[in-house]
Amino acid sequence: MSGGKYFEELAIGDIYKHRPGRTVTETDNLLFTTLTHNTQSLHLDEEYAKNTEHGGRIVNSLFTLSFVVGVGVGDLTDGTTLGNLGFEETVFPAPVRIGDTLRAETEIVGKRESKSRPNTGIVWFEHRGYNQDGKLVVKTKRTGLMLKQPVATSSISN
Repeated sequence: MSGGKYFEELAIGDIYKHRPGRTVTETDNLLFTTLTHNTQSLHLDEEYAKNTEHGGRIVNSLFTLSFVVGVGVGDLTDGTTLGNLGFEETVFPAPVRIGDTLRAETEIVGKRESKSRPNTGIVWFEHRGYNQDGKLVVKTKRTGLMLKQPVATSSISN
């Protein structure tokens, strides 16, 4: 049994508040940054970052984006999606720092039936991430290809 929602179960305007939140650690930032070969000094070099407008290191923004999308998988898409179709309108209005605690929510902002696959529909998700002070740190709109509920088959034989 999946934890995700089928196309029919997702209603425009529904908001899902995801748990658990996540306190970003030094290890999170270091591993994500190095695994993705992102050598940006803003993420890795405290001495360099001290002399920028940020006054210290900031967390890799793609880690933040990955968290807000990933934390919702269990609530929304686990076992009920065929994949991402794209991301659009991604913004990072405030930096995340090591030690910040992130929380996320997802709003269903659009949906339509697939024109080419009768057992699927397309859903637009708006994912939003906030820090411990309630400040918006990321917002993105994502399009997913979602399965429709399976058609029940009768097991009655004549």
